[in-house]
Amino acid sequence: MEILGIDIGGSGIKGAPVNIKTAELVAERHRIATPKISTPDAVADVISELVKHFDWKNGPIGCTFPAVIKKGVVKTAANIDNSWIGINGEKLIYAKTGCKTLLLNDADAAGIAEMEFGAGKDNKGVVIIHTFGTGIGSAIFVNGQLVPNTEFGRLEIRCQEAEQLASARNRTDEGLKWKTWAWRVNEFLARMEALFWPDLFIIGGGISRKHEKFLHLLETRADIVPAQMLNQAGIIGAAIAAGKKFNS
Repeated sequence: MEILGIDIGGSGIKGAPVNIKTAELVAERHRIATPKISTPDAVADVISELVKHFDWKNGPIGCTFPAVIKKGVVKTAANIDNSWIGINGEKLIYAKTGCKTLLLNDADAAGIAEMEFGAGKDNKGVVIIHTFGTGIGSAIFVNGQLVPNTEFGRLEIRCQEAEQLASARNRTDEGLKWKTWAWRVNEFLARMEALFWPDLFIIGGGISRKHEKFLHLLETRADIVPAQMLNQAGIIGAAIAAGKKFNS
């Protein structure tokens, strides 16, 4: 079965139809720049453009979002326009496209893709996925079940949120060498281990493409591996989640 997966990011909104049985994109991914003022209507209009691009008529949509999502409603706005708070994104996208929509946290979507088809496949322990990008996204799975809307990037470390110290953007903005950045990530992962004692860490986000530069510098009791789904993780995970919701 095919579901349209859409991944909303800070710089781009990208999507593709996904075969949710194989995790394969069945058309080339299409990307449109995220509006500079990313209000609900502006972002929903871009999603409508993607729907038209793929000639997607009334089929379900799975859509990631960089926020806590509760029953389709956006609850936080760390890296998006504040006007999103309190908006039912699922209803808004449906109104713009006519397509039933599942809206979910972006890191949760990436985690679903990794657990179903990637680095976490068949792992029945405690698995934590971190996506390092503009911030630090997180997803935790226990015996394969997602605990949604975790915001571990908000953990306080030395009087700052973890993502203010150890995000990929932070590394770039401060010009940190890999060793220095990895030291900060280790501090964050040590806090995660103290709280959750995971069996496996999966390191995702765009920076996972460069894992050979830093993964060997990370020190954890748990196994630690790079994500396998890379930039397609959000699209694939959103499509899988929507398929489960609308075809259960």
